[in-house]
Amino acid sequence: MSLLTSTSPPHFLRWTFCGILWATTSLLAADPEPARPVREVKTPPAANKAAPGKQAATQPPRRPPFMQRNRGFGFMNTNRPPVAPKPEPIKFSVEPQPTAAAATRVDELLQKELLQTADNLAPASDDATFLRRVSLDITGELPSLKEINQFSADPNPNKRADVVEKLLASEEYGRNWGRYWRDVIMYRRTEDRALIGANSLEKYLTEQLNTGTGWHKITTDLLTATGNVAEDGRNGLILAQQAETEETAAEVSRIFLGIQIQCAQCHDHPSDKWKREQFHELAAFFPRIRLRPIIEDGKPRGFEVASLDRSFNFGGQNGQRRGDIEHYMSDLNDPTARGKQIQPKFFATGLTLPIGLTDSDRRLTLARWITSPDNPWFAQAFVNRIWAELVGEGFYEPVDDLGPERQASAPETIAFLGEQFAAHEYDIKWLLTTLTSTDAYQRASRSRRDIDETPFTASCPQRLRADQLYDALVSALGIEDFMSRFTPRRPGGAGGAAAAAMMYGRMFSPRAMFAQTFGYDPSDPREEITGSIPQALIMMNSTLVNGAINGRTSRTELGKLLSSTTDDKKVATDLYLRCFAREPSAYELQTCLDHVRSTRDRSEAFEDILWALVNSTEFLHRR
Repeated sequence: MSLLTSTSPPHFLRWTFCGILWATTSLLAADPEPARPVREVKTPPAANKAAPGKQAATQPPRRPPFMQRNRGFGFMNTNRPPVAPKPEPIKFSVEPQPTAAAATRVDELLQKELLQTADNLAPASDDATFLRRVSLDITGELPSLKEINQFSADPNPNKRADVVEKLLASEEYGRNWGRYWRDVIMYRRTEDRALIGANSLEKYLTEQLNTGTGWHKITTDLLTATGNVAEDGRNGLILAQQAETEETAAEVSRIFLGIQIQCAQCHDHPSDKWKREQFHELAAFFPRIRLRPIIEDGKPRGFEVASLDRSFNFGGQNGQRRGDIEHYMSDLNDPTARGKQIQPKFFATGLTLPIGLTDSDRRLTLARWITSPDNPWFAQAFVNRIWAELVGEGFYEPVDDLGPERQASAPETIAFLGEQFAAHEYDIKWLLTTLTSTDAYQRASRSRRDIDETPFTASCPQRLRADQLYDALVSALGIEDFMSRFTPRRPGGAGGAAAAAMMYGRMFSPRAMFAQTFGYDPSDPREEITGSIPQALIMMNSTLVNGAINGRTSRTELGKLLSSTTDDKKVATDLYLRCFAREPSAYELQTCLDHVRSTRDRSEAFEDILWALVNSTEFLHRR
């Protein structure tokens, strides 16, 4: 009797089970997910002894393939996955130079490349202007009255370098630049839902900058992160793009390389050499990342960035299936087709990965290639941004569009700074110290130049970012405690209630309202950033500002100052120092005193003066 037709229950069940195992093994062999390693069973020494005349076993006998268990999903795929290339040790071919030597070299290169002469160069800024400028640039805050007096009275010829070192050692340094990079990442978000991770992103960046973490390590964290987006700020970059493959690739190129390769997503780049396939080769590093909800007790508790290394194909649009773990470039002639499968390849260097690598291997390898000293785009993209923030104009404009079909205003200078930044292991504090030590940074300010004028002959005034403006008001008006009453408070609780109350308070805090009204994308050209009617209304008529300049109450700094002295000259000088970090000129002081004498109410007169100062162009800009 044939076994297949046997009616014996034991035989029937045994062969049915074997058939199921064979089918499962065959299906899993075609599964594109790389196999997980089988846990090795260690044989006790005594059990591994060979009998006389027999060879000792080197490992326990392996189970048949269909009996090898995969902890994550049924029986295991025995196909060997592709292996990521081993990272090569980082080699720096350029000798790092000390700060003073590097700063001198920058000024020499600028004069040589741009034919700068004494006739067209602005003079050096005075101490008061330098202190306000460098304080806003490094910490985002105005110097205190004590710091102003100490700096102006210090006879040390190296006091400018000393104050830079002090500012970089403060916690405010990391917070200021953490907010800058938070805005760089979040302003190009695809959905406002990404703002749930803005605070954790700012916190992460602040901590890393204050501890001196190199830019290459921060970049690697942002490119390779997984986890809860509200708790781990490293997920901010991927969260901002909702883990979408093409959007993530475009932002990685723009932020870390200064290359606008997203223009090649649907066709070859119209103004650069990049081809459409090169964009999709970069996108092929990111098809396995997902943004998924965190479910606890059957309720959504947030979102997390996760890796998807197993294909579950369903739905999808334009030929790309929602469960795909490889990237496909759509066929422009047939958008409904799946398109061409693309192999991960880094367009800047031509380095390639095999198809089938896990998500973590892809992203970590790409991070190594991007941050390698052999890739000059990485260092120069960062240098260009920081130079533009400090001097008012980048070597390339816009700051996130370096080319390659672009011409830097001083190519040798940015190349030198990029090489030195890499040689110093992407030390951000070294770069800031070097740039603020240059004559180019320390020159007096002039209006933004015309296109046919020589670049970098003077510092260019820039509008304060929203956070900087709010902190400047806090410092000038002394309104920290006064404004705290505008932050709604709700009773705390456990779990989601407390988190919701905290989020509500942050959303409607004065800082958040200033960010909404005065905020701008740090990547936009500065000449395109202008004031608006809502901004003017907040500064001129809002309860927040007008309440803080009330001279009739002891709750405000103005009220305390007026009650502490009857010397109008001292009051006017104090207000100028608070707002501009400088004393008033003789003309300005006389104008203030004349206004006080012509006004019957002393408090009202100084309210007018303080109101005029905080609404002035000088206060709203960093000179």
